Amino acid sequence: MTENVWSYKSTAGRLADADLTGYKVEATDGSIGKVDKHSDEVGDAYLVVDTGVWIFGKEVLLPASTVVSIDPSEKKVFVGLTKQQIKDAPEFDREKHLGDRGYHDELGTYYGNDPGTGGTPPGGPRV
Repeated sequence: MTENVWSYKSTAGRLADADLTGYKVEATDGSIGKVDKHSDEVGDAYLVVDTGVWIFGKEVLLPASTVVSIDPSEKKVFVGLTKQQIKDAPEFDREKHLGDRGYHDELGTYYGNDPGTGGTPPGGPRV
């Protein structure tokens, strides 16, 4: 069964109603920034990450399924992607994010879930 790209994996350690704003975000190969905004909406959960100077102030939208684990004591979110995969992701567009279903489908496809069918994440399957 393919988990929805916009839902947290059961193994992520997600705490209901926890505010992740300000948590540091760690890729598999280093820090990428801090959580600027997040949503826990069922079927539409995500993190908006402010990458700071790493990608010249770019924000990225990461679907909840990219979260591998959350460490509340260290205030860190770990994602199962490399910095390069995140850097190569479609540009975060705040306006499209708010109501363009096609934009969500594009992101879902990039992050490994063709809408309704499942798929392979960037760089191959996650382990």
